[in-house]
Amino acid sequence: MIQILVIDDDPIIQMVLKRTLEEQGYQVIAARSGEEGIAQAQKLKPALIICDWLMSGMSGLEVCQQVKAIPALSSTFFILLTSRSSIEDRVQGLDTGADDFLPKPIETNELKARVRAGLRLYQSAQDLQKLAQDLQTQKQMLDTELAEAADYVKTLLPPSFSRYDSVTIETQFLPSRQLGGDCFDYFWLDPDYLAIYVLDMSGHGLGSALPSVSVQNLLRSQSLNGISFYQPSNVLQGLNDIFQMSSQHARYFTIWYGVYNQKKRQLVYASAGHPPAILVSGAGHQVYTHQLKTGGLPIGIMADSRFTDQQCIIEAQSTLYIFSDGIYEVKQPDGNFWTLNGFIDLLTENYRQGHAIANILATVQRLTNSCTFDDDCSLMQVNIR
Repeated sequence: MIQILVIDDDPIIQMVLKRTLEEQGYQVIAARSGEEGIAQAQKLKPALIICDWLMSGMSGLEVCQQVKAIPALSSTFFILLTSRSSIEDRVQGLDTGADDFLPKPIETNELKARVRAGLRLYQSAQDLQKLAQDLQTQKQMLDTELAEAADYVKTLLPPSFSRYDSVTIETQFLPSRQLGGDCFDYFWLDPDYLAIYVLDMSGHGLGSALPSVSVQNLLRSQSLNGISFYQPSNVLQGLNDIFQMSSQHARYFTIWYGVYNQKKRQLVYASAGHPPAILVSGAGHQVYTHQLKTGGLPIGIMADSRFTDQQCIIEAQSTLYIFSDGIYEVKQPDGNFWTLNGFIDLLTENYRQGHAIANILATVQRLTNSCTFDDDCSLMQVNIR
């Protein structure tokens, strides 16, 4: 049964309100003062309160202000009973938190109508509050599922540190708030040739993460029929033939793929819409950076896309950085986005100072004043000795 609280120090008006509303099927509780009314409101949490404006002791405005300040009562519909009719008085009442006014002397039909209208608004507020709670619960469940999915994706990534005869590989991965589509890997094609790649699937959520894992499985198992994994452009061509947007729910991805011959210290690479890999070499003040990138649209954009290879000789004591754009396309505290050039400067300085790869991600987090980002952050550091 709907509860209505009547607060009035006039016993006759209190009796009229109580009898009229009880005849409508409401449960009516009466209070003779503002203090008693607030105590009853906190105890019963009624759907609607009718309170006289002028009472001895605490006024109706003071009662309204205190009731509305209580979170559990903030949506309770509050009607001020008053003989005041000026605009200024009504503005004052509304500013205090009142939802409606009932003029004196009381006309019963108007009383019933205003109570019905107030209860409709109260029910709407309750429904919205429940909907908000349900949405919050669903969001928490979704966040939990995305966190579990991110943990699963992490288990599929290669070790964060691996040391070989002439190559040391370190990686960093920070999933976004919504889980993105980043993926990276490295594997030996034979004892001399090391394949390395980073890819970034469009979109967020499981719809991006699952196709990314599919690409990783194809590359890791070298399952592109008739494709030489020693030639990067052929690998990108094979992926483009399979992963067209029309058959992948409009998903596409960028990728940088390279093959390093440790005997010849030769790197062959190709990219498809991906940020350039950064090669840093030298020492002291003589540190040089080279952007390694080839032309080509992202995988899946056009069926007839073509990809090309480039190659370079890597000097001893060099470092190759391969990454996704999520690590530098981040908003700084001043509202401006960081740039690729700024990130390259950071890589160069990190190389010059001999810092570990973890320092790069930590510096990005410090510069952006954020621990998590809107996109996945992937970074691979290949040290050539």
